[in-house]
Amino acid sequence: MEGYYLMPHPPLIIPRVGRGQEKQIQKTIDGCDAIGLEIDRSGIHTIIVITPHGTVFRDAVALTGIENLKGDFGKFGAKQVSFDIKIDLTLTHEIIREAEKAQIAVAALNRENAKSYGVSLELDHGAAVPLSFVKSLDKIELVHITYGMLSPIELYSFGRAIEKACQKTGTRAAVIASGDLSHRLTKDGPYPYSPYGAKFDSRLLEVLEQGDFKCLFNLDGTMITEAGECGLRSLYILAGTLDGKDAKAEILSYEGPFGVGYGVARFKVSEGRSIFDDIKNLGRERHVKRLEEGPAYTRLARRNIENFFRTGKSLTVKDIKDKELLNDRKGVFVSLKLAGELRGCIGTIEAVTGSVGEEILNNSISAAFNDPRFSPLREEELYQLDISVDLLYPAEKCSFEDLDPESYGVIVTSGRKRGLLLPMLEGIDSSEEQVSIALQKAGIGKNQSYEIERFKVERFKEVEA
Repeated sequence: MEGYYLMPHPPLIIPRVGRGQEKQIQKTIDGCDAIGLEIDRSGIHTIIVITPHGTVFRDAVALTGIENLKGDFGKFGAKQVSFDIKIDLTLTHEIIREAEKAQIAVAALNRENAKSYGVSLELDHGAAVPLSFVKSLDKIELVHITYGMLSPIELYSFGRAIEKACQKTGTRAAVIASGDLSHRLTKDGPYPYSPYGAKFDSRLLEVLEQGDFKCLFNLDGTMITEAGECGLRSLYILAGTLDGKDAKAEILSYEGPFGVGYGVARFKVSEGRSIFDDIKNLGRERHVKRLEEGPAYTRLARRNIENFFRTGKSLTVKDIKDKELLNDRKGVFVSLKLAGELRGCIGTIEAVTGSVGEEILNNSISAAFNDPRFSPLREEELYQLDISVDLLYPAEKCSFEDLDPESYGVIVTSGRKRGLLLPMLEGIDSSEEQVSIALQKAGIGKNQSYEIERFKVERFKEVEA
């Protein structure tokens, strides 16, 4: 490939959408213009865009497999700004073949299966905004990729598949990782503020400038979750396309006046070595360390999931050595996160076994393999997981005014319907939101009568703030 870039995708950067507001991010515009001009002058055949805002699958990377992809900014009040871009089907199909060889799940979207998935095939703003800075789009074909919620190492492996496909087809291509950085930079922004937002952006750009991609896969999970970003997975794939090279980012601009971080960068590339095995070993080393260190609660959950992969069976109460896990009875929730995103969460409101340890054994397996919202955990994902265990204290009846989503979980009950939501959850900042989600989980209508209970939890985490 002949160009590697990070670009943001705020629709207001388009003058007909921003209507003057875009002037507040002029440095971002200038950086994007520089990349667009560089691509125009390169004479490349194909642009590969990795976007967060197409069809996102939990268990696969999505590629658009139709001849032309159309789109516009109608959702943002500028329908006249439109696109009709030819898809490079030869390269798209070769990427799919290479990904399948690497055992990475992919979904090739066409008009037929798009209907069955219930999605529309149109150019999303995550791709359209970066592409709008390229003037020669009528001469360039597109590979449109939407990242999936796979593990970081699987996304890196997919990036390697992209590079191999370009080499096999001889395609002159540039790759754009589309993604905004933290959405939580300011207290007056459109998203809830977090002090981790600015820390995440600063650390991420530092890692990219240094070209230390191993650090990209060792960022603190709490910081990732709290940052509320949408570009990290795009960068995991971009990093994979650079495997075997020495690549350092030149940061063309960074701004965040609207509470969202916009980073623009090009990567300077020279000969290097593959770090694929190093990154895989990072996860395995972290896994071994977490089996030996940290809270007994999370160590048991991790050891149990590992044992299930090895033997197909859960551990038993005889395998629990920590007395604190055997001498207590409470409800327990086990939560699994992958790169800051929920990957499974199952629990019991009250104890249903003889000890907390037994609750952890049951619920860790259920969270990994039986959460209906997710596909079963894959062994490679185990090495990338962050695990937390919540012990639930007895619930007490309360009024709406007694709730506090930071301090208390909530249980709503109407007849036989019952819904629960844990406290301290990302994005749940009010009692109204907390109760609303609990009602949805229970299948209770907002106008139905229901009782409210609150409960305290004690949370044990592998990744500390």
